[in-house]
Amino acid sequence: MKWYNYPIQKTKVDHKNYPGVLKEIKNPPKVLFYRGKLDQTLFKKSLAVVGTRRMTRYGRMVVDQFLSGLVSQKITIISGFMYGIDTEAHQKCLEYNGQTVAVLGNGLNILYPPENEKLYQQILDADGAILTEYEPEFKPQLWTFPQRNRIVAGLSTLGVLVVEAGEKSGSLITARLAKKQGKKVFAVPSLVTSTVSVGTNRLIQTHQAKMVVCANDILGKKISK
Repeated sequence: MKWYNYPIQKTKVDHKNYPGVLKEIKNPPKVLFYRGKLDQTLFKKSLAVVGTRRMTRYGRMVVDQFLSGLVSQKITIISGFMYGIDTEAHQKCLEYNGQTVAVLGNGLNILYPPENEKLYQQILDADGAILTEYEPEFKPQLWTFPQRNRIVAGLSTLGVLVVEAGEKSGSLITARLAKKQGKKVFAVPSLVTSTVSVGTNRLIQTHQAKMVVCANDILGKKISK
């Protein structure tokens, strides 16, 4: 079935299939529109993975390394469907036969970015979900992406992993929102000379995030094999 033929469904904050973990944040969206599978099992063990749109080779390698370990533990990967780290996180999750949830900053009938049409299809075919708080024909705006970040963070039960983030990266907004929601924040260190790692290194330096170098640093002993 083509992605645009998957029915658009709607759930409200008081409905039973509305993600329970999202109800716990300060300002949960009153309505969610979604395609695909949306039930509580998706968020039993979930982690948000975010980062720069200007992903480096190092960032790609980090995502691959972390995702292999995370998906093997049946952890659902949440991200924002944008260029760079977001797209890589979704793709690697699928490559390792995992489930992933994409949170859009636009309506479900607007394919953005257009280069991710194949990814949109693959997420649905793998029993994942694509969701948004915006009406189906709503076009993306500059303000909608920071707004949707609270949902990305809110859907995570294990926390937020920041892979690469520049000094003014939107990923830092997600990290800040996660902290306000009482979620854990993890950051992967990188070269001090890398402009796309200024934000992640600073998160670590200022103790706003726990430094992690492998998936086990996130999993700890709480996740059973």
